[in-house]
Amino acid sequence: MDIDVFNGDADGICALIQLRLAEPTDSVLITGVKRDIQLLDKVDARQGDKITVLDISMLKNQQGLKSALNSGAEVFYVDHHQSGDIPQHSKLNAIIDTAPTTCTSLLVSEYLQHRYLPWAVTAAFGDNLNSVAVEAAKPLQLSEEQLQQLQTLGVCINYNSYGASLDDLLFKPEQLYKTLSAYQSPFEFIKQQNDFFQQLVDGYQTDMNLAGEIAPEYSNEAVAVYILPDEKWARRVSGVFSNDLANEYPARAHAVLSHHKQGGYVVSVRAPLQNKTGADELCASFPGGGGRKAAAGINQLTQDMLADFIAAFDQKYSL
Repeated sequence: MDIDVFNGDADGICALIQLRLAEPTDSVLITGVKRDIQLLDKVDARQGDKITVLDISMLKNQQGLKSALNSGAEVFYVDHHQSGDIPQHSKLNAIIDTAPTTCTSLLVSEYLQHRYLPWAVTAAFGDNLNSVAVEAAKPLQLSEEQLQQLQTLGVCINYNSYGASLDDLLFKPEQLYKTLSAYQSPFEFIKQQNDFFQQLVDGYQTDMNLAGEIAPEYSNEAVAVYILPDEKWARRVSGVFSNDLANEYPARAHAVLSHHKQGGYVVSVRAPLQNKTGADELCASFPGGGGRKAAAGINQLTQDMLADFIAAFDQKYSL
């Protein structure tokens, strides 16, 4: 049995689209909201299974990976988050690169010799790797309008992945993947599914307008912390709002907090675009935290740790 395990954000979805355009198969899909990253724990692997894992931290899935390999399954793992120790196993093929200038879809694109490069560029835009996306797109010789279309789509796919549960999202990631994967290129999707595309764009713009009215809880020249209200729109917009702030204030680090349904906060951290380091280390110092050097998060920051987080965040980037 073929099993595809992938992050429900733009990078995970676009990575799988590329692979399945190149190697079509009727696979079992396992995904979730962006924060649902321990997805390998949901796999009941058996000997002979072929498992593809995309855009979820190997460090956070060590136990699930070991279980899958011990069952006799083959695992193809592509990711750009923290990996921890990569197991040496004959049935594991791992492509891991944690550099802040790449993403899973770009790694998959390289693996496929860039056969579906527009999808990889879309994902890079979604991951807020804007300059990287523009550089990667050069062989395509796209117009400014076409680049803007890919950026808009990437940002909107990414926006759709944020939420405390699937009920917060406009579209379930599995549904969004199935819709997008029917098209050889994102341009075909935009042209032929314009109403669907417009729903994503309208949702994104509406929620971002609401977020723009929020004042920072704490800010100085080096950092800014925003706490969003306990609303569905706020949970949806948390990640893309962080990216928007990072682009607007490239010398400043940002933390955007939204309320967790079980108390405390879900935290999105963006390192300054002018110094894409430290977000992973900061978040990993709190329970349930991790991510990449440039962008990371904490799955549940308890209320009593809020002051400690703000202090550690300030200290990290005010030096």
